[in-house]
Amino acid sequence: MTPGTPITPFAALHHRPGRPLLLPNAWDHASAVALAAAGHAAIGTTSLGVAAAAGLPDGAAATRAETVRLARRLGRGDFLLSVDAESGFSDDPDEVAELAVELAKAGAVGINLEDGRADGTLAPVDVHAAKVAAVKAAVPELFVNARTDTYWCGQDDPEPETLRRLEAYQGAGADGVFAPGLVEPTAIARLVGALSVPLNILWTPTGPALAELAALGVARVSLGSLLYRSALAAAVATAGAVATGDPVGPVPGYAEVQAFNEL
Repeated sequence: MTPGTPITPFAALHHRPGRPLLLPNAWDHASAVALAAAGHAAIGTTSLGVAAAAGLPDGAAATRAETVRLARRLGRGDFLLSVDAESGFSDDPDEVAELAVELAKAGAVGINLEDGRADGTLAPVDVHAAKVAAVKAAVPELFVNARTDTYWCGQDDPEPETLRRLEAYQGAGADGVFAPGLVEPTAIARLVGALSVPLNILWTPTGPALAELAALGVARVSLGSLLYRSALAAAVATAGAVATGDPVGPVPGYAEVQAFNEL
């Protein structure tokens, strides 16, 4: 945590040794409420899910309005909300800070900011660090999860650059840092040991299980776009099952889903 920043209930979920925060990511009101009803105290949003649902590209700064609109809807829910805001939809730190203020007013308690760009490159370290610092100056209580996409941009050895970037974001005031694509246990452990803020790892089917990530010292495990992509797969599979006469698995009833709109 940044010195002087209050330990919010959301921040506290990142400081439970051996018990990482499992953060599922929603893309609309119903998915968020369903996850909260299943017992998740904190819900993130997925930028891919928000973008795809609107027919827009992810990671291209095209969904600012959709992101704020969803935050205003979900921010009234009975759960802690963290918003995936891509790169802040701008390279101007002041504009990113204005977005953070809007999200906090909507009820968000966290924001995820990434340094990856739509063309597959990474933003300069100082540019992303300035965004982190601007957000913390504007909304000190907002938990900033600063993400680097080093493991997704084709580097032969991303570990040194990952540490350099995450240390810079930590120094700029990030409350937590995020390295999606990192799955090698010893590299995860080294990163945990080198940082003084909580490390977030993206769960993947080919990476360590939740229990192993907990043992490695990971503080937060995000599901990213996994749930949205799983929902798409389930929809297509269900339509196919009806077409072929195969059984359809259990699904929520009409009344159950309709009840989500009352929350």
